[in-house]
Amino acid sequence: SGRPDSIMKYNTSRKCSHEKTVEFDLISHHKSSENLAAMMSGGGAGVMGSGSFSSGNTPKCLKHSNQSISRSTEANEFPTKSTLKSAFAASSASSCPKHNCNSAGSSHMDLHRMCGYSPSLQKRCNLGRCCHQSSNRSIHKSSSSIALTYDHSNSMMSPSVHRRQILKSITKEVYLRDLELAKMRERVAHAEVFLEAMGNACTGKNANSSRFGKFFDIEFDYKGDPTGAHLTMYMLEKTRVTNRSPGERNFHVFYQLLSGADIHLLKSLKLQRNIDRYDLLKYSFTNEEDRTNFAFTKRSLEVIGFNQDEIFSIFTILAVVLKLGNLVFIPTTNIDGSEGCEISNEYELDEIAQLLQLDSHLLFHCLTRVGESWDQIETDGSEIDAVYAAKIKFSLCRTLYGRLFTLIATRINELLKLKQYGSSSVVRGKTIGLLDFYGFEVLEKNSFEQFAINYCNERLQQHYVKSVLKYQQDLYVAEGIDWIKIDFFDNQAICELIDKPCFGMLHLLDEPQIINDGILLTRLHQCCAGHTNFLARDPTLPSNCFQIRHFEGPVLYTNNGFVEKNLDLLPKHISACLYQNCELPIVASLFPEGNPKRHSSGRKPTSLSTNLRTSLQTLLKQLEQRYNHYIFCIKPNELKQPKMLELGLVQHQVRYMCLMPLINLWRNGYYFNMVHSRFVQRYKLLCQYTWPHFSGAIIDGVALIIRSVPLPGAEFTIGRKKVFIRSPRTVYELDEFRKVRLNELAVLIQKTYRSYTRRKHFLSLRRSQLIISSYWRSWREREKVRITEFKKQAHWAVQVIGRFFILIKTREFLVTLLLRLPHDNMSPICHDWPTAPTFLTETSQLLRNIFHRWRCYKYRKSFDQPARNRMREKVTASIIFKDRKISYPRTVAHPFHGDYIRLRQNVQWKRVSCEHNDQYVVFADIINKIARSSGKFIPILLVISTNSMLLLDQKTMQIKYRIPASEIYRMSLSPYFDDIAVIHIRADNYSSSMSDRSESPTGCLFQSEIGKKKGDFVFQTAHSIEIVTKLFLVIQNATAKSPEIVISTEFEANFGQQTVVFTFKCGGLVDNPYNQTRVQRKGNRMEVIV
Repeated sequence: SGRPDSIMKYNTSRKCSHEKTVEFDLISHHKSSENLAAMMSGGGAGVMGSGSFSSGNTPKCLKHSNQSISRSTEANEFPTKSTLKSAFAASSASSCPKHNCNSAGSSHMDLHRMCGYSPSLQKRCNLGRCCHQSSNRSIHKSSSSIALTYDHSNSMMSPSVHRRQILKSITKEVYLRDLELAKMRERVAHAEVFLEAMGNACTGKNANSSRFGKFFDIEFDYKGDPTGAHLTMYMLEKTRVTNRSPGERNFHVFYQLLSGADIHLLKSLKLQRNIDRYDLLKYSFTNEEDRTNFAFTKRSLEVIGFNQDEIFSIFTILAVVLKLGNLVFIPTTNIDGSEGCEISNEYELDEIAQLLQLDSHLLFHCLTRVGESWDQIETDGSEIDAVYAAKIKFSLCRTLYGRLFTLIATRINELLKLKQYGSSSVVRGKTIGLLDFYGFEVLEKNSFEQFAINYCNERLQQHYVKSVLKYQQDLYVAEGIDWIKIDFFDNQAICELIDKPCFGMLHLLDEPQIINDGILLTRLHQCCAGHTNFLARDPTLPSNCFQIRHFEGPVLYTNNGFVEKNLDLLPKHISACLYQNCELPIVASLFPEGNPKRHSSGRKPTSLSTNLRTSLQTLLKQLEQRYNHYIFCIKPNELKQPKMLELGLVQHQVRYMCLMPLINLWRNGYYFNMVHSRFVQRYKLLCQYTWPHFSGAIIDGVALIIRSVPLPGAEFTIGRKKVFIRSPRTVYELDEFRKVRLNELAVLIQKTYRSYTRRKHFLSLRRSQLIISSYWRSWREREKVRITEFKKQAHWAVQVIGRFFILIKTREFLVTLLLRLPHDNMSPICHDWPTAPTFLTETSQLLRNIFHRWRCYKYRKSFDQPARNRMREKVTASIIFKDRKISYPRTVAHPFHGDYIRLRQNVQWKRVSCEHNDQYVVFADIINKIARSSGKFIPILLVISTNSMLLLDQKTMQIKYRIPASEIYRMSLSPYFDDIAVIHIRADNYSSSMSDRSESPTGCLFQSEIGKKKGDFVFQTAHSIEIVTKLFLVIQNATAKSPEIVISTEFEANFGQQTVVFTFKCGGLVDNPYNQTRVQRKGNRMEVIV
């Protein structure tokens, strides 16, 4: 039961078949299962033929057993989810005694993880009759396997879709246990991406046909996580590098390199994007996905673990292969009459030499001369003709590509190798093997490659027949069960025809006398003519052909090239030349036999047929040691169309895959079997007479168990050594009964054990509680005393510390206060003050008030008399206009100059001012006087002295009006932005002063109009704030009484005999040149529009 599993993918279904490796996420217990659903879809219509399990081997539960899946793949389409479920249903009806889980539950659980839940799964597990399970390899102790068969020409999925699915499944992993596990999963998944690029090609029936076989062995730990993998390659179709059928392509990697590589990489590789420039790719085609897929291919190498130098070396070898194919040899005749050759396109040879870091002359001699050794060729090598040189060139192309592929596979194995490999002390985990091999191929022209592929399919078909159909029936007969033998086609004779010792076709290929294809064909007819599956010479057959009747049908082979392809020899001097002279490191790894220090055994190199036979025997031995699962997918039609069934095609597949005998075996046979002793050991808990110990005969115990379960007795058959169960539903229900019984026993054990442990724990706790409580009470009393004393001491300490703290803080505040005062700003409006402690708030406020008063005193002392007067004027203006007139703020920053026209220096003014004692000018400027009748602006010179207000002619300096300060009792303004001020003159003093004023020669208020009252004055000036302020102070000094200041939108003014009402409005007028203010007289109203 400790043998590892293998999963064999066995393909017997179609011609030109193809395999597709299952992504690693398919096997894991994580949720990355999108690819599995796609993998399991077979054929255009997704028709599932049948599921078959090897006879005599009982599959094990998927969760706890080694499993190996083998599939024979002829399609790129993966089986559907329902196909997988039906396949797993075959191994889902028994339980695992080691891990106490049933196989149905395990399989069901694995399917949940791998495919998602389906309501029909339970029914399938219970009712589906799929495969036979034996006690030797039961699902409880041994390995199981799955065989998938499908047609590769039916593929609907492109390589880029496969890659995107792989990368998508990797990105959706949610339960990675560590970084190493994540790297391992990525490497395994990306290994498939690169192998597909290197080993797949477009054929006539499949755009992504795999042209090699592989066995992918994946190892898991006890948790179901992958811990390593190993890859074994079989039969790479190297001939496709140099020869391919019309309409087909070379390997994908060439087209991806030319289409997807950037210009710098192509330049370094000396390549061009046009595939027609290369003879190996001529007459083929590229597609849109090649460019995109190159990024995936290059990324896969990086993820696997190749460094940039290794990746560039791989691309360099691919470029060398392409450029080698372009070499053209032209025949020449030497002086001695012997034939030789030259290379017409020597620039290609030079570029190849540069890529290989080799001298071009050495490479030329290597390709155009032969000899026993490289030293002989350098000195005296024999020249060869152009035909032979071309053969050597093509052989070198195939060898380079094949060995590069093998080298990469070896490197991948090193990167995926388990750390415990090589340590005998470490037990290896369970394994799953994925066998991905060619399917049966029948082409228009079948050669050595198709012969080898079909031989492999014959051997795998024989393994399937032997392990399922034959073994199971022999088991029934040996156990004494009434059984009518089911006939089936046994291809053992065909296998012996091909690989029988001494006279088998593969052995004949290796005979020394077989030096050409003609001798081989004659030898085949001599040794195989009497065989029923070998068709002798027939007049209808071409002379160079022979025919073999395979299990799928007769196939006609052309023996041209059999001997040459079987030997596949590369001249020794080429290996020696490349190993000894190439400085590219990877070349030495590709040609190790060229090392002169390497010991040569002298033996003849093994042929491809020998290697194939040996490797296939090794593979079959591995499969025999593992339990194999088979899933057959039937191709419904050749047109890749859905909902179309070609009856003849389906019947042919059913016939040659032996599905009818298999179905009869499933229908009439038994699903499950187990040895008597193991059956009793496993199910004895279901019967009260066998549990817990049974001492009677084993067969009696089996009978007691069968009678005790509520299941039909017809479902059970007791053989000589084994118990047989007919349907999977019965096995499932039997395991369900066992599961329920196990739960009951587990509950009983748990109850008893818990009671014992709880009682013991309780007694221990009670003893501990008594001890702890006594100690705790003692400690608590001591702690109370200690805390009380501590609180008293702390209270005393707080009081002492508090007093000292207050004293220290007070002293610190008072000492540092002077240093922290705002010395740079002595303005009275400065509010900066050092922060004081909370308990000194009142003291700090008192000191702040004292400091403020002192600062104000110092501020006042800093002004001289003129500055004080200016400050007095500004303060007065602030008192009068602040928050009352909108235009006031714009005057705050401008000092009041007073004499704006330098009147004091005017000689004429000095003469006039002396007459009226108005020498001291407070204000002088040209302003606009508003006419009382029309509201027009009239420029006039306004002078304010310490005694009066004077209006003068600005040219003649003649006084027009002189109003003493005592006569002005009110000044009125609006609150808007206008610059209009109304000066109100007392009317009751006009008559009393008329005589005095009429005699004045310079003019006064009533100079020209005796007895006629003029009234109040209306001025407009930008200095209206300054004028009103200075008049206010002059009047206050003259009368010891402050004049009335009116700021309103409406007020009255006295114009002689009339009283006019001034009204101010905001009109938004923009065409008035006088500060956008317009004055209109309307009767007894004067409207000012601002």
